[in-house]
Amino acid sequence: MERNGLSRVLGIDYGERRVGLALSDPLKIIAKPYTVIDRKIDINYLEIISTIIDENKIESIVVGLPLTMKGEQSDQTKIVLSFIDELKNKFAIPILSIDERLSSQAAKKALHSQLIRTGHNKKRVDETAAAIFLQGYLDSNS
Repeated sequence: MERNGLSRVLGIDYGERRVGLALSDPLKIIAKPYTVIDRKIDINYLEIISTIIDENKIESIVVGLPLTMKGEQSDQTKIVLSFIDELKNKFAIPILSIDERLSSQAAKKALHSQLIRTGHNKKRVDETAAAIFLQGYLDSNS
């Protein structure tokens, strides 16, 4: 993968039904919501992620890790850790995890501030949540 500033970082919010995706810009300064994969419709979601990695010159992936408010693992944390293992087995790029606590609430608040309803638009929440924790990652590595 390119490491000369022209590659991107992919943020993944892995959920029971949907996988929210966000991309950094090529300079790795800004994170932006990208898309959502519905795992019930797109059962080959890893192939879709593979295509996104190739098309966008992804150099690393940041996956949101859903910890409890006390910072402990839950059943969903274990599911996401299993997903991270799948990614590591499939892709030869760094796969990192980041605490995603409260990212969905922050996403809803951000969308509401833009007068975007979130009740029936959960896809927007998922991709925005991915952008929020990806932005946190980018900010901590700048």
